[in-house]
Amino acid sequence: MAISSLSRLTVPLDSNASAGSQGLLMPKLQYRFRVSLENFGVSTPTTELTKQVVDVTRPNVTFEQITLDVYNSKVFLAGKHTWEPITLNLREDVSNNVQKLVGEQLQKQFDFFEQSGAASGADYKFVTRIEILDGGNGANTVNVLETFELYGCYLESANYNQLAYATSEVVSVALSIRYDNAIQTPQGTGIGTAVGRTINTLVTGGGAV
Repeated sequence: MAISSLSRLTVPLDSNASAGSQGLLMPKLQYRFRVSLENFGVSTPTTELTKQVVDVTRPNVTFEQITLDVYNSKVFLAGKHTWEPITLNLREDVSNNVQKLVGEQLQKQFDFFEQSGAASGADYKFVTRIEILDGGNGANTVNVLETFELYGCYLESANYNQLAYATSEVVSVALSIRYDNAIQTPQGTGIGTAVGRTINTLVTGGGAV
């Protein structure tokens, strides 16, 4: 059974905090994750990419700044938002599964740019799913603690890196993935879920996104 809290390690809380909340919650661990890609390339299964993942960056979002000059001061508002590209590093395998799928995805994007067919723009984008897991190696079934689903993905760049006689490192490829939107699941707990709140007599943020 997973340990949900560490009772002897914590920051002291105010005296009005309950004794049951004094423990330190078990942290999520960086190495317990899984990445899957849907509609990436054309070959199946794309699980070969999942097995060759080295590391991945999680989504970052930035907001443009809107500046309003009001009398003798300035007011700053949040403007349009942009999801920043993520980086996915993959080990290359001797069966060339990674190279094949990456090459197919790049060709789909070339076909879209060149308008090589009526349907070339219909399916070149893919979905990226990044899941944080609670462990469960081998016999134990893993539980998904957090998921980011990235929609409208395409490869912004593919860096095949270098080869060198002076190293024993594995060959790898670094993918920069640009995407239109990111949703944090499970629903009701993060980005993509409306946050309802009451300000004086006004209710805002209610309803599904």
